[in-house]
Amino acid sequence: MWTGVTSQKNSLALLCLFSAFFLVWTLIRRWQGRDIPVVRYQTPVEIFLLFLTILLFTGPQHTFTYSATSTAALAVGLTAFVGLLWKKKRGKLIGAGILTAIIAFTIVYGTVTPFAGGLTLYDASSVLGREESLTGRSDIWAALVPYAMNKPILGFGYGGFWTDAMRQISSSHAHNGYLDIILNLGFVGLILFSMFLLSCCRKAKKVMAQDFDWGALWVCFLIMAVVHNIAESSFVGLTGSMTSVILFLSVSFAAATSYTREVSGNL
Repeated sequence: MWTGVTSQKNSLALLCLFSAFFLVWTLIRRWQGRDIPVVRYQTPVEIFLLFLTILLFTGPQHTFTYSATSTAALAVGLTAFVGLLWKKKRGKLIGAGILTAIIAFTIVYGTVTPFAGGLTLYDASSVLGREESLTGRSDIWAALVPYAMNKPILGFGYGGFWTDAMRQISSSHAHNGYLDIILNLGFVGLILFSMFLLSCCRKAKKVMAQDFDWGALWVCFLIMAVVHNIAESSFVGLTGSMTSVILFLSVSFAAATSYTREVSGNL
């Protein structure tokens, strides 16, 4: 069956989320003189691609509430990028402790959300054109939380919860990546995964001190990822697009940092 580049609207919106942020990041970087176009028509082409991305992002109704989760994540990511640029303009970089606290708070908030039955600190559902149940997510969470509490330590095993029978009585995933991790790997798995994300955050801060643009890109992708994971299961398996991007950035920047140190040592 032909399905196109993605299988459903949420994964398409996630792809547009990555593309839109990267194109905005590239254009701002070039506008500020830190990037040189390879060919003279590169900038107009990228602006056109950004227009097409936004067109797909808004769906057939051409509204940013088409995928509320991706819209919220993109807004948070762009706000974070503007904030990082503002700090840099003042000759300062945001501290690693603050970044770590932001990521840790978002993970905790995202974990508490399904157990609380919805957004607790601020309910943005009406702003994003959604009902208080977040398009039925609160009902799904209410049904899945008892399963999570039956095996809270190690879960049902990697890939062991979402059987065909469970998908028939519930859904294809928990619509909350933190709850999905608890169902599969328990709170132990969630703690280990959180440690990985926090480690990525601190590494991204180190990269930002050496190369602001690429470090800021990594930081913003991390922030968008943990926000997106609140209402969607973004970190499902190692082949998911969100997980793949974070792993790619982690491995790429780790290799680049190692190479820089090796060159500096030889000099």
